Amino acid sequence: MYQRYTELRDAAGVTDYEVSKQTGISTSTLTSWKYGRYVPKLNKILSLAKYFGVTVDYFTNEPTESPEKPETVPEGK
Repeated sequence: MYQRYTELRDAAGVTDYEVSKQTGISTSTLTSWKYGRYVPKLNKILSLAKYFGVTVDYFTNEPTESPEKPETVPEGK
């Protein structure tokens, strides 16, 4: 999960601090995910998915495509 997050973060050109401010997920929480201290709760994953414009499945399912091309939900569907 954290690897997918970092790929999206880096592709968007934002920092953990910027993601934290926009999503309400603390930087210490992001660090805890990085070191495997705990697994993100669904509401946090949902916040990240909305922020990056990807589905929750992008974070929760096994990779089926290149991380550079996340599957997104088309608007209006």
